[in-house]
Amino acid sequence: MDKREILRHVDHTLLSQDASWEDIRQILDDGIRFGTASVCIPPSYVRQAADYAAGRIPICTVIGFPNGYSTTAVKAFEAADAVENGASEIDMVINVGWLKDGKYDALTEEIRKVNEACRGRILKVIIETCLLTEEEKTAMCRIVTEAGAGYIKTSTGFAAEGATFEDVELMRACVGEHVKVKAAGGIRSFEDAEKFLALGADRLGTSRLVKLMKQEETSV
Repeated sequence: MDKREILRHVDHTLLSQDASWEDIRQILDDGIRFGTASVCIPPSYVRQAADYAAGRIPICTVIGFPNGYSTTAVKAFEAADAVENGASEIDMVINVGWLKDGKYDALTEEIRKVNEACRGRILKVIIETCLLTEEEKTAMCRIVTEAGAGYIKTSTGFAAEGATFEDVELMRACVGEHVKVKAAGGIRSFEDAEKFLALGADRLGTSRLVKLMKQEETSV
């Protein structure tokens, strides 16, 4: 697969605590230049980024991030606020503790409420696969499908491990037809990115691939 085609599946991401506006602006410029699917940035920069991008690239942000244990009301408010500020995609983190407690109905209802707050924008549900058993991963595939979200996503990138080929393959096999898969965390090469896509991922959360493209340009 051509590298430019792979980049069209990338959410070009910067979520570090020390990210400044200059850093965010660079991410936006690079995402626009290389044709990534979106840029994924902290909520506090969404309005400024949306004004700067002026429709040239979708703005994605995160809620309940990275631990997922905000209340449902807070997550719904965060989502609505992000949409109001110009976000067109929302990546939310589930309450992993609820999953461990078997609170499947509460998880389903939370995703539904956040999805409603997104008002038709894309919602991606981060399940933090490295913290889950196979049974829990499968359960979350069912829950995300039933709740009506657009994507299920492997990882925040802030836990012990990110996306694995096995998890993407499992998620693609277990979610409903309308649900897409996003692999995120630790994607460091175009070869790995291509394999994730071949296994059924539709989006990739990473900053590394654009950096590799820029390095190639400077080495020519």
